Amino acid sequence: MLANPWHRAMWSGAALLLALPFLAMQVTGEVRWSPADFLVAAILLGGVCGIYEVATVWQANRSYRLGVGLALFTALSLIWVNLAVGMIGSEANPANLVFAGVLLVAAGGAIGAGRRPEALSRAMAATAGAQALTALVALKAGAEPLATVAIAVFTGMWLASAWLLRRAA
Repeated sequence: MLANPWHRAMWSGAALLLALPFLAMQVTGEVRWSPADFLVAAILLGGVCGIYEVATVWQANRSYRLGVGLALFTALSLIWVNLAVGMIGSEANPANLVFAGVLLVAAGGAIGAGRRPEALSRAMAATAGAQALTALVALKAGAEPLATVAIAVFTGMWLASAWLLRRAA
């Protein structure tokens, strides 16, 4: 699998992302990651890369690979933002748990779809719908207007993934 230069680039990019906070900690006191932070980041990055490898090993279709990659990137970004700063208030705000529901829709839909691009496209469209609904929670929780913009961006990313997967079908 790693003979493909794109796969090597993906894994190397993940390693670089993990190295950046470590390097930043050497030159500034502004970045302070604990060993647990590095472990969580390594699990997230390794998990996303590993899932991508497994999900695309049977598919040579470029749209399928891009759609799966975008869905995984969106999920990773959603987790990362909520762990780092939170989308609704701070990362400690329990209202941010609503985004776990979005991830459950994505994961459940992906598992149910298997390797079928059309079914996976529907799952990502449903995930976009779940993501859009989180705007209601954000508004009710008194989130900053930027939170609804972020939710709209994530919704668009899920929809773009659905479109790519539909195209692969």
